[in-house]
Order: sequence, then C-alpha cells, then structure tokens
Amino acid sequence: MTLNIGPQHPATHGTLRIACQLDGEQVISAEPLMGYMHRGYEKLCEVRTYPQCTTLINRIDWLGSFANEVPFILAAEQLMGVEAPPRAQWIRTILFELSRIANVSLFLGDMGVQVGALTPVFFAFRDRERVLNQIEEVTGGRFHPNFDRIGGLKDDIPRGWIAETHAVMAKMRGFCDEMEDLLMGNEIFQTRCRSVGVVPGDVALSYGLSGANLRASGVDWDLRRDANPGLAWDQVDWRVWTHPDGDSFARYWVRLQETREATKIVDQLLDGIPSGPIMAKVPRIIKVPAGEAYVSTENPLGEMGYYVVSKGGLGPFRVKIRTPSFSNISVVPWVMRGTYVPDIITILGSLYFILGDIDR
Repeated sequence: MTLNIGPQHPATHGTLRIACQLDGEQVISAEPLMGYMHRGYEKLCEVRTYPQCTTLINRIDWLGSFANEVPFILAAEQLMGVEAPPRAQWIRTILFELSRIANVSLFLGDMGVQVGALTPVFFAFRDRERVLNQIEEVTGGRFHPNFDRIGGLKDDIPRGWIAETHAVMAKMRGFCDEMEDLLMGNEIFQTRCRSVGVVPGDVALSYGLSGANLRASGVDWDLRRDANPGLAWDQVDWRVWTHPDGDSFARYWVRLQETREATKIVDQLLDGIPSGPIMAKVPRIIKVPAGEAYVSTENPLGEMGYYVVSKGGLGPFRVKIRTPSFSNISVVPWVMRGTYVPDIITILGSLYFILGDIDR
C-alpha cells in the first residue's frame, strides 16, 4: 500500500511529499519528494547586486532570516578583503543568536503538536513574539530584516535595547523551563519520542546531517566553536550540547538546551559590546573582486554555507547555497524504514526542517 504524507500536511512545514510504501502499519520505504516550493534563488542571485541578494536570502529559512544573511555577507567580505568593525561583529552575533532563539522556540512548542499536545505551541508563540520584537526594534523587520551589509550593519542598536533584551532573555529561560515541565517530563511525550527515529552518529555523518540533528546523535561538532567564521562566539563562555541516543527525544532535548545556552550567549555579548563604528570603509557601489569563497555558519537548522563566485561585477557570477534542511531530510529513507505509521509525524517533526530551506 502507498501512503502519501503531504504535499500539504502540517507536519511537513510547507509543501513536502513523503511517499511511503506500507506493509500493514509498518513502513517498508519512504521517499521525500521535493520541489513544490522551488523559487530559483541561486539563479536569481546571478542577476542581482550583492545588496539585492540579501533580500532573496532572507526567504530561505524564513524563521531565522538574519542568520541566513551572515554567511553570504562574510563570503563577500572575504572576497573584498574587508572586515567589519568589532562592534558590528558583536551585534551581528547577538542578532544571529536571537534568530536562533526565535526559530528553535517555535520547534519546542510545535513538537508537542506532532504528538498530540496543543498547549506548548501557544506558549511558544507567546514568548517567541518577545524575541521578534527585539529583532524588529533593531532591524525594522520581523521576518525579513535585510539588515546586514558588506562591511558592517545598516544601523546601530537603539537606546534602551540592551536592558530590554536582557529582560527578554530571562523570560526565554523561563519558557525553556516551562517546555521541560510540560513535555520532557510527560510520560506520553517520552513514550512517543524515546527510541523512535534513532540515527546513529556514523549514519548522521554519512548523510551530511548538521546542527542539533547531528549533535543529538552524539557527534560533538559546532561551527561556532570549531570553525569560528569571524564573529564573537569565541569572546564568551558557552557549551556545546550533545546527546548519545540519536532518537526523537534526544533531538528535542538538544534543541532545548541550545536555546537556554543561546540566551546566556546573548546576555554575555550584550554586556561586552565594544564601542566604535558599525561600518568599515567600503565603496557606496559594491564591486567584489574576481575570486571565489565558501563560508558556512552554525545556523538554527544546521550548517548554512554559501559558495560565492565573483568575476568582478556588481553581483555574483554564481552562488551555491548549502542549506541544512536539504541534507537533514536526506536521512528520511533510512530512518523511516521499519517504523510504524504513528511514528512518521514524530520523526519528521524531530528532524525539524523548513521547506524554504529545501526548495530554494
């Protein structure tokens, strides 16, 4: 029997179709069928200037838009031989981590919906709104800030924003405590998630998994620590969380701990923002010298990388985007084989992907 999950299903976070072959209730094979939301962003970047490209890039992982901009801007800066001032680097890192909190907090609530618990997602929307308000206060945009610039940032942080953000981080730690009480200590949630969708570390690496999905399989790898791309993560104390089990519960647990850790990173960065300019000296009209560069960062969903090729024009000659969701969803045929129909949604929810991140 063939069972189609999607292409329009709440658990797929967009238009993704999973074609499952069943033997009774057991999954014999599962094939992810993508492309329903393809928008051709890589090709469109070839006919845009560098500042215009950030407008497109915002719309890849639309729940963590600012974080999408950073590796592309860093690649362009690398080609130009430009480095953003320290103040801009610290503010970039703060906004990057706020994007992570806004993105992952929605997962922490939505995962409850996947297993039948409605209350957590309302808590998630309530508290995520506070983080979005802080992002909007600086950038002017809630979902698509388009705030990063080659050489720095569009503007500085407003007066009073640091104290407000400290207060929001305290509330988000309270939100994490609520999610821990509501879900992680819940017997039904544990039964639905433990030993479900197990991905061992070697399998995770062979399929190119990254981010929390990789660390939940026991692989201690985080680009913020292991390949710091030039932001301020190495200026503060923080921890990389891993879990040995590799199941749906482990993926939830790691993301919960990382959200807590992100609030601590933001608090430390807020207290240490250096003074100075927010923009380096760059031409008003950007022409990037000929060359090529690849920069990747630890985005909310995993490793987001941009391979940028320039021929010296106003825009890139070629942009190849390495998105985490595209690689993370590739493990679906392996992890679904032998599972049962009620577990399909749990596994998809725990892998946590955004369709704009897959169909770009």
